[in-house]
Amino acid sequence: MDLKKSLKQIKDTFEKDLKKVGDFDVLEAFEQRFFARKNGEFSALMKALKDVPKEAKKEMGQLANQVKQELEAALGAKRQELQRAAMANLGETEAIDVTQTFGIQTGHLHPMTIVERELEDLFGSMGFMVLDGPELESDFYNFEALNYQKDHPARDSQDTFFIKGHPEWLMRTHTSPVQVRAMQEYGAPLRAVVPGRVFRNESTDGSHEHTFYQLEGILVDKDISVAHLIGVMKELLKGILGKEVEVRLRPGYFPFVEPGFELDMQCQICMGDGCKACKHSGWVEMIPCGLVHPRVIEAGGLDPAVYSGFAFGLGSLRLAMQRFGIEDIRHMMSGDLRFLNQF
Repeated sequence: MDLKKSLKQIKDTFEKDLKKVGDFDVLEAFEQRFFARKNGEFSALMKALKDVPKEAKKEMGQLANQVKQELEAALGAKRQELQRAAMANLGETEAIDVTQTFGIQTGHLHPMTIVERELEDLFGSMGFMVLDGPELESDFYNFEALNYQKDHPARDSQDTFFIKGHPEWLMRTHTSPVQVRAMQEYGAPLRAVVPGRVFRNESTDGSHEHTFYQLEGILVDKDISVAHLIGVMKELLKGILGKEVEVRLRPGYFPFVEPGFELDMQCQICMGDGCKACKHSGWVEMIPCGLVHPRVIEAGGLDPAVYSGFAFGLGSLRLAMQRFGIEDIRHMMSGDLRFLNQF
């Protein structure tokens, strides 16, 4: 597949067909046609990056992101054009009540959405697929396939939202179940990230919420080591924060990786001095990670004697807080326009 040629073709088709769009309903369908996560024409092309030869992957990733930005800009221009036309028609056909304020206000993205889209673009440029998974999950995929023992504390109702009357079903506590689902569906080699909402039975405070967002990542291939993991993690933080940040790696236990690590980042709100966002430690726990446990690879239908890999779970909501200097996680889900209008 000639990706450069395909990008040009899809751009030409996009620009040609966009000219025919005449109302908002058609525009919405048009946007889904190209950018729907699962079956959008452009989204499918981005997924094809994983098959590009390694020496050309960086160039193709940059080109794909450039084309995506151009198409999104064209969509925005068309939306504004339709808004102006709607306002003009309103003035011609309806009497205007001068005591009433009206108009179409252009909205903006939530800070979480901004960071999530940037993460998807960043990993797309490195050849990772963007996958999705169910929020209502089975005990098998959420715990058993990820090497959690039957008596593991995470299975307690104090930590997990189980479905009443159906103990085999729960609200997923992490996006990690898609690790096994992805291996079962795509096999290896595999590069994938999974952004999404997760749920835990926690008391809320400045750094904890019962509903929050994660981004799971997994890479499975032959001869994968911790060095590959650290390289990708550094590229991730540099790409999303726009600068080099101080990190530390310390041992950590997670049933689905062995060995496991906690990657901490110096708090970008207080720069290490200590604040509410980092529990006055100067460090923010950002990326639990490690090499995929052989039992998880087996659950995915692969041979751990042949394949190895690494996995990580990024607290994308916390990353958004660090990116924008937000000191209390509860602001993010409050729906308070005084907060949201700052972005």
